[in-house]
Amino acid sequence: MGYELLRVQSGLEPEDCKPMTSVGSGVKEIRVRDKAGIFCMIYLATRPEGVYVLHCFQKKAQKTSRPDLELAAKRFKAIP
Repeated sequence: MGYELLRVQSGLEPEDCKPMTSVGSGVKEIRVRDKAGIFCMIYLATRPEGVYVLHCFQKKAQKTSRPDLELAAKRFKAIP
Protein backbone atom coordinates (compact mmCIF):
# COMPACT_ATOMS: atom_id res chain seq x y z
CA MET A 1 0.00 0.00 0.00
CA GLY A 2 2.91 2.32 0.76
CA TYR A 3 4.31 1.88 -2.74
CA GLU A 4 0.95 2.78 -4.28
CA LEU A 5 0.68 5.87 -2.06
CA LEU A 6 4.19 6.92 -3.14
CA ARG A 7 3.07 6.66 -6.78
CA VAL A 8 0.12 8.96 -6.01
CA GLN A 9 2.38 11.44 -4.20
CA SER A 10 4.66 11.43 -7.25
CA GLY A 11 1.76 12.34 -9.54
CA LEU A 12 1.35 8.85 -11.01
CA GLU A 13 -1.72 6.63 -11.07
CA PRO A 14 -1.77 3.57 -8.80
CA GLU A 15 -1.70 0.15 -10.46
CA ASP A 16 -5.26 -0.73 -9.37
CA CYS A 17 -7.67 2.08 -8.51
CA LYS A 18 -11.19 3.21 -9.21
CA PRO A 19 -13.10 6.46 -8.66
CA MET A 20 -15.26 6.68 -5.54
CA THR A 21 -17.76 9.35 -6.57
CA SER A 22 -20.15 8.17 -3.86
CA VAL A 23 -17.65 9.52 -1.30
CA GLY A 24 -16.82 12.79 -3.07
CA SER A 25 -15.50 14.48 -6.17
CA GLY A 26 -11.94 13.42 -6.99
CA VAL A 27 -11.89 10.60 -4.42
CA LYS A 28 -10.36 7.27 -5.51
CA GLU A 29 -9.83 3.83 -4.02
CA ILE A 30 -6.61 1.84 -4.30
CA ARG A 31 -6.86 -1.94 -4.03
CA VAL A 32 -3.91 -4.19 -3.14
CA ARG A 33 -4.26 -7.97 -3.23
CA ASP A 34 -2.05 -10.43 -1.38
CA LYS A 35 -2.30 -13.83 0.37
CA ALA A 36 -4.13 -12.30 3.35
CA GLY A 37 -6.85 -10.73 1.19
CA ILE A 38 -7.71 -7.42 -0.42
CA PHE A 39 -6.71 -4.16 1.26
CA CYS A 40 -8.09 -0.77 0.26
CA MET A 41 -7.23 2.86 0.75
CA ILE A 42 -9.67 5.66 -0.08
CA TYR A 43 -7.85 8.91 -0.83
CA LEU A 44 -8.10 12.38 -2.36
CA ALA A 45 -5.17 13.69 -4.44
CA THR A 46 -6.66 16.73 -6.17
CA ARG A 47 -5.82 19.29 -3.48
CA PRO A 48 -2.63 21.37 -3.91
CA GLU A 49 -1.60 20.95 -0.27
CA GLY A 50 -1.19 17.19 -0.56
CA VAL A 51 -2.79 13.76 -0.59
CA TYR A 52 -5.53 13.06 1.95
CA VAL A 53 -5.89 9.42 3.03
CA LEU A 54 -9.52 9.18 4.09
CA HIS A 55 -9.73 5.53 5.14
CA CYS A 56 -7.81 2.22 4.95
CA PHE A 57 -9.32 -1.20 5.55
CA GLN A 58 -9.32 -4.87 4.60
CA LYS A 59 -12.13 -5.70 2.22
CA LYS A 60 -14.34 -8.58 3.40
CA ALA A 61 -16.79 -8.61 0.47
CA GLN A 62 -16.69 -7.63 -3.20
CA LYS A 63 -18.67 -4.45 -2.57
CA THR A 64 -17.25 -1.79 -0.23
CA SER A 65 -19.30 -1.76 2.98
CA ARG A 66 -21.59 1.15 3.85
CA PRO A 67 -19.76 1.93 7.14
CA ASP A 68 -16.44 2.20 5.27
CA LEU A 69 -17.99 4.53 2.68
CA GLU A 70 -19.70 6.64 5.34
CA LEU A 71 -16.50 7.06 7.33
CA ALA A 72 -14.55 8.12 4.23
CA ALA A 73 -17.34 10.56 3.27
CA LYS A 74 -17.35 12.05 6.78
CA ARG A 75 -13.58 12.61 6.62
CA PHE A 76 -13.89 14.06 3.10
CA LYS A 77 -16.44 16.61 4.30
CA ALA A 78 -14.10 17.60 7.17
CA ILE A 79 -11.37 18.75 4.75
CA PRO A 80 -11.21 22.56 4.90
